Amino acid sequence: MTSQNIRVGIIGASPDRGWAARAHIPALRALPGYEITAVGTSRSDSAREAARRFDVPHAFTDARELAAHPEVDLVIVTVKVPAHDELVRAALEAGKHVYCEWPLARTTAEAEELARLAEDVGVRHAVGLQARFSPAVRYARDLVADGYVGRVTSVNVYSARGKGAAGQVPPWWAYTFDAVNAAGTLEVGAGHTLDALEFLAGEISELSSSLAVQRTGYTVQGTGEPVTATTPDQIAVTAALAGGATAVVHVHDGKVSDARTRIEIAGTDGDLAVLSSGPAAAQGVQIGELAVHGRGSRLPIPDRYLWAPEAARDVEIVNVAQFYARLADDIRTGTAHTPDFHQGIRMHRLLDAVRESAETGTRRAVTAPARSTPAR
Repeated sequence: MTSQNIRVGIIGASPDRGWAARAHIPALRALPGYEITAVGTSRSDSAREAARRFDVPHAFTDARELAAHPEVDLVIVTVKVPAHDELVRAALEAGKHVYCEWPLARTTAEAEELARLAEDVGVRHAVGLQARFSPAVRYARDLVADGYVGRVTSVNVYSARGKGAAGQVPPWWAYTFDAVNAAGTLEVGAGHTLDALEFLAGEISELSSSLAVQRTGYTVQGTGEPVTATTPDQIAVTAALAGGATAVVHVHDGKVSDARTRIEIAGTDGDLAVLSSGPAAAQGVQIGELAVHGRGSRLPIPDRYLWAPEAARDVEIVNVAQFYARLADDIRTGTAHTPDFHQGIRMHRLLDAVRESAETGTRRAVTAPARSTPAR
């Protein structure tokens, strides 16, 4: 980098809606050391409007041109999952650092190839498993590591999201109900939730699972167009953790009321729970406001776990901002605070084991990636 700031190009920066506008752009603007220099969308009019609205100097419709621009150091990919492979490759082939939203790719094979390419190029690569940067999750993780519950004996996880509860979905969600796109409840809802579980209590070594599609049809808001669901909306997993504890996980969408997440960790000396609350509780562990309860009372989260600036503490922004603050350290100093593509592969393989167990009715082992650097 020739600039003191990390110069960012965002692929998928729609001016009207989307996760980039809701979380990434506000987070980056609030943090020192970052500068958004380029935005890219699939249409020239929306790219120009995004550049105008977000006050960014460069607009692109070609991801390769964005990635190759000399004023871009870090490429952020925030588009539909089937396009991740192509767009991450474009960034890596330009020699740029990459942050890709989760899921990293449609398949484990694609994810493994992206990780190999990123290692060959020698750039920093990160995957958006942002629940790890929730102040509550990080505080609970440290409590577990410090022996607050003693030896962990069990973990019970219930995560119910509100997506699709009314039977109608926005047009931009429709693609997530097709299993071929790898962006459904299993990949997104369960992926983020299982990653949070492992971050808190240790890796899953083997599991049994059951998958079901309980609601097969939806309509698109505004048009009434039918949407057929082929991806599961109910995920049930019984697992063994590497440390010997038992985990039971239920993740589902379509919760009509009281959608929420609860991760309860029991041990030989007590218990600990991470609970969602507030208006974003229905969105999942990676977005919703979380609280920590232990031994029957709510535990105040120490200030040191919230390092995002005041302007980036909105419930949808804070975890992303905390992620970016640590990613800046990783890029500048070579540390490994953020989950990289190898951690993404780990989660892809875990979800493969969930699918295989459900398909075969057998218990499956979870294999680790060839290389994995634990992110703190």
